[in-house]
Parts: sequence; structure tokens; C-alpha cells
Amino acid sequence: MIKKLRRKLIIAAMASLLVVLFVIMTAVSVLNYQKLVGDADSTLHLLAANGGFFPKTDRDGPRPEPFLMEHPPMSPEMPYETRYFFVILDGAGAVESVNTGKIAAVDSTTAIQYAQQVWQRGNSQGFLEDYRFLVHPSGEGNMVLFLDCSRSLDSFRSLLLICIGVSAAGALLVLLLLLVLSGRMVQPFLENYEKQKRFITDAGHELKTPLTIIQADTEILELDWGENEWLRDIQTQTKRLSDLTHDLILLARMEEQQALQQQVEFPLSDVVEETAVPFQAVAQTREKTLEVHIQPMLSMVGDENALRKLVSILLDNGVKYAPAGSVIACTLEKRRNVLCLSVSNPVAEGAELQTGQLFDRFYRGDPSRSTRTEGYGLGLSIAAAIVNAHRGKLTADKDEGQTLRITACFPA
Repeated sequence: MIKKLRRKLIIAAMASLLVVLFVIMTAVSVLNYQKLVGDADSTLHLLAANGGFFPKTDRDGPRPEPFLMEHPPMSPEMPYETRYFFVILDGAGAVESVNTGKIAAVDSTTAIQYAQQVWQRGNSQGFLEDYRFLVHPSGEGNMVLFLDCSRSLDSFRSLLLICIGVSAAGALLVLLLLLVLSGRMVQPFLENYEKQKRFITDAGHELKTPLTIIQADTEILELDWGENEWLRDIQTQTKRLSDLTHDLILLARMEEQQALQQQVEFPLSDVVEETAVPFQAVAQTREKTLEVHIQPMLSMVGDENALRKLVSILLDNGVKYAPAGSVIACTLEKRRNVLCLSVSNPVAEGAELQTGQLFDRFYRGDPSRSTRTEGYGLGLSIAAAIVNAHRGKLTADKDEGQTLRITACFPA
């Protein structure tokens, strides 16, 4: 249980960290990309507004008054740092002119090919390889401007890779720290859990002696005074308390994996069949039917007595809580490398079972599981402890037909 708690703690912490890192990296990447695209589009619109060229700077003379009103201040180095080219197309898409004077990596033929690809796409702006393009009306045709964004895109990709690498290294470091520190974090829970189990075991042993004395005294009184209602009540309640004490001790030991005897290979098919025979008679007396379907010659390595207890608990649960006239099915089969024991039974109409809580101690969610029904809600908890001690898995599910199926699977 503590190992599961520690594992869940590590998984929850790592999942939270990964989600936060993903959100941060996504936000940084999106903002960086939007900034890149925004700067490129601003430059393209500036070029388009000036016929494919940068406007004059203060060094070249005073700027035109409309330019000062419509555009933000421009860096004096921008015209010399920016690599771009443009192609002018007529209304039919034919090339009228090409200008590649501001870029060395693209010749006129390549520029025309790029422009024709953009014309075929029909988009007004976007990316073509590492070039940001803009289609701007020019006279009776269109000017297709291309801005070289390879440096900005390389920086964007490098930043993204660095973020991924740093995040992965940070997540790995946090994982290592969690593996080291999680043991200390769950240590108080471990100590409380161990104290709780020790208290249950010690209290159970302490209760056994007075319960045995009470039982013996009532038997002596019965011999002296004969049977009467009060003595029968004392004997009944003493037996119930003894059974509860026994179940609590068994559950505590099973969770400590101390109740398992020497694990040997035994015929599981025979064990299930032998254990099911008495329950068929019990089911018949309660106007129910128990059907047993067992695949022969199946064996497993484990504690035979514990497995008999498991089968008894599952069958008793099915027979006890199934409505009269219903059919309880017990099945044992091998599925690939797994041995599966399942018991299914209809539940009472209107019952609202929480399958996720069936294996909790003292859970009695079914309305039929009232005080009139024997038991304390510990049986399935013991069954779960037995299955876990054998490295198996116990599950419960309920279909739309109000049939509860409890399945225990063990490695073959």
C-alpha cells in the first residue's frame, strides 16, 4: 500500500511538472513565433507601401509627411540588413518584372518559381519554405514580396530545442529528487500505517482470550440452566465478535504478507471445484443456482489455503447478495499468460454499488447489505489482500443488466 502511495505521489508530481513545463514552452514558443511573424509582416507591409523598397531615412533626407504618420520609426540599419525580393504579376499571373537586388541566395528564375507557387496557392500571405510572402495589389496586377526569415526561424528553432532540452533535463532531475525524497515524504504515513496494523493485530489477540472465556462460560451456564433466549444471544454476538476479530487479524497479516504459507504449485482447477461444491447446496436452499465453469488442468504457484479462502469469499459474496431465483456463475479459465477466476451475480433492483469502493473495509453500499445480512464488509478487502499477496489483480465491474462481476487474475 505504501509503495502504491509513493508511486502515485511520484506520478502525480511528475505529471503536474510536465503539464506546467508544456504550458510554459507552448506559451513561449507561440509568443516568440507571433513576434517573428508580426515583425516580418510589418516589414513586408512597409515594403509594399513603398513600391517594393524601403523609404528614405534621415540620412537620405527628410521623410515624406504621410510616411511619418502611417508607419512607426524604422531602424537606419534595416534597409541594409533585410534580405528580400519581389515579383510583379499581371492579372492573369504572368510575370511582368522581377527584382532580386536585395538578396544573393535567389536568382530571377527561382524568384519566378516562388511567385508562381504563391499564385497557385491563392493565399495573400504566409510562409514558403523560409520566406514570408505577401501579395499586394500593384496597379492592374499584384506584387508578390518575399522576405528572408531564415535567421529568425533558425533562432526560433534553436530556442525551442533549448527549451525542450532544458525542460527534459529539469524533469529528469526532479524525478531523481522525488525518488530520493519521496521515501521521506511518505515515512510518516508508513509509520502510522504500521502502528495501525500493529494495533489491530495486538488488539485482536488481546480480544481472543476474553471472547473465548465468555463463550466457555455461556456453554457452562447453558449446561446448568438449560437453553434460553439470553444465552443464545450472548453466544451469537460472541461468535460474531470472534469472527470480526479473526477477519481483522487475517486482513492485517495478509497486507503484511505474513499470512501466506510456503508457496508451492497446486492444482487450482481442483481447488476451485472442491470449494464450490458446498456453495451449490447453499444456493439451492436459498432458491438460487450456482453454475461452475472450470477449465481443467490449471495450476499455479501460491498458498493453497489462501486461495481456498479467496474462492470461498467470492462465492459467499455472490450467493449471499444475489436475489432469489437468480443464477450465480463461477468461471476459471486461462487467458494467454493469465489465470482468471471470476464470480458474477445479479444484484438487487435499485442497488447502487460503487465498484471502486467494493474492496474498501466495511463497505456495504448495496441496500440489501443491511444489518440483517451476515458479515461486516471485510470479505472483499481480505480477497483483495490475498490477490495482491500473489501479485495478482482484483477488479469489479457492473454491466447495464445489473450483473456484478468480480475477477481475480494471476500470472500463470
